[in-house]
Amino acid sequence: MSNASVVPTVSGLSVGRSLFYLIVAGVAWGTAGAAASLVFLVSDLGPLALSFWRCVGGLVLLMGALAVRRRRRRMPRAVESRRRRLLRILGTGIGLTFFQSAYFAAVEATGLAVGTVVTLGAGPVLIALGARLTMGERLGRGGVVAVAGALAGLAVLVLGGGGGGGVDVRPAGVGFAVLSAAGYAAITLLTRWLGRHGGGGDALATSTWAFAVGAVGLLPMAAAEGLVPHTAELAQVVGLLVYVAAVPTALAYALYFAGAAVVRAATVSVIMLLEPVSAAVIAVTVLGERLTGATVGGTLLLLGAVAGLAAAEARGAVGRRRAGVPA
Repeated sequence: MSNASVVPTVSGLSVGRSLFYLIVAGVAWGTAGAAASLVFLVSDLGPLALSFWRCVGGLVLLMGALAVRRRRRRMPRAVESRRRRLLRILGTGIGLTFFQSAYFAAVEATGLAVGTVVTLGAGPVLIALGARLTMGERLGRGGVVAVAGALAGLAVLVLGGGGGGGVDVRPAGVGFAVLSAAGYAAITLLTRWLGRHGGGGDALATSTWAFAVGAVGLLPMAAAEGLVPHTAELAQVVGLLVYVAAVPTALAYALYFAGAAVVRAATVSVIMLLEPVSAAVIAVTVLGERLTGATVGGTLLLLGAVAGLAAAEARGAVGRRRAGVPA
């Protein structure tokens, strides 16, 4: 799953290559839930254990990426107090733990397509509302319309998604997805608040430490759930776990960090819609999930709400530049 809250400050990439990196990252993130679905199908591994192994694998690979980066060039270090650095790392780690664990639980409970769409659709809406309540950021007319559209999409999914031979939209799964979106929103709001107060920090290092916090925090619960899968397809499960750690975690995060440093935030938000779209395509074509008209309608409302928020952000950024107001 994505974490569009922190970006590095130094990048020598062209815009074209950055867009390509973001597209690959979005599609790769969309495959994480599919891999989780396959793990749940062939083993008794639960969402907490899966999230733990993702944190461990991502931690190992991101530590390797940090080591390679340090050898190639020295990155400028942000001046940041110890207290703010601790707040950033712990806040990101706890939020990331809730984010991905609840997402995997949503996928297990209500399917890949609905779990991913609700998580990625509700996240930007919760961010917009949270920024309004905690930092006084104005929603604007476009933001209000987008929030209303997202709430309508959620209502359509929950109330009209059951039966009819399609995918069974379970309220518990939708609840897990909203909880996942809340974790994602909390990470973004914390990072935005720290950035306003001079506490940014390096994105790749922050994510590495966040995975370490997540692994430590998840270990007791994952152990109680069962860390070792009992299955006749152990090789397949191990391969899927390696894939989740390598492609939609370490690789996708590295590409996202590089691309998001160059491309405008509103554009990034729209490109990241590839994640729920690719997840929905995989759910239908590979996992055999059948979507009802209500599910498709609710999905379109949610994705349209995210696109509306991105468009409102872009218009606001243009207006601020014309008025000479710093970003």
